[in-house]
Amino acid sequence: MAFDASIRLTAGEARVLGALVEKEVTTPEYYPLSLNALVNACNQRSNREPVMNLDEDDVRQALHGLEEMRLAGRARSADSRVTKYEHWLGEAFNFSRAETAVLCVLLLRGAQTPGELRGRTERLHRFDEISEVLAGLQKLMEREPPLAAMLPRQPGTKESRYAHLLSGPVEPATASQAESTPESSAGRSAYEERIAQLEATVIELRQQLADLSQKIDRLFG
Repeated sequence: MAFDASIRLTAGEARVLGALVEKEVTTPEYYPLSLNALVNACNQRSNREPVMNLDEDDVRQALHGLEEMRLAGRARSADSRVTKYEHWLGEAFNFSRAETAVLCVLLLRGAQTPGELRGRTERLHRFDEISEVLAGLQKLMEREPPLAAMLPRQPGTKESRYAHLLSGPVEPATASQAESTPESSAGRSAYEERIAQLEATVIELRQQLADLSQKIDRLFG
């Protein structure tokens, strides 16, 4: 399927799509995601910028929009009684793992430097060198139409930031809102990783309980 250049994701659609891509890699045993698990994934307080508070209706609306664009929707092969959802990014683009990881984190956290991307894609794909991140970004920028762009360097910063273009061109003012000092980023990284792991564990436990409940219903329902 060729990507429609006129597609413009809303903030909610970008968050839902990014969350689906992330969870497919980090928690494959619970993917596709139920609506409840997807809401939790969208609203994580770590590894998300900005933090959002989407409810089920917001996520359903985002899924409806993504389904119309053929980027995500109801899982086609799910054998569960509970409706589950998946992304179809692989059908829209023939992404490498590096491109998928970079685009996913850009969807979830907005404009970032290559160094930030390298650290934040650790659970999705390991980049041994910054040059590998730059290569992934370059591939996204060389797509037709481009899926990423390098933003003008902000005053007082040493590195350029990159943003995805699935929601349209990024205004410099919007990108600058995500700026953070190297000191604050470094101080948060270890804490955020621990919180992310805890949140992933909670989501897994909730999914296990839901699956167990379904099995009980099948046996005694």
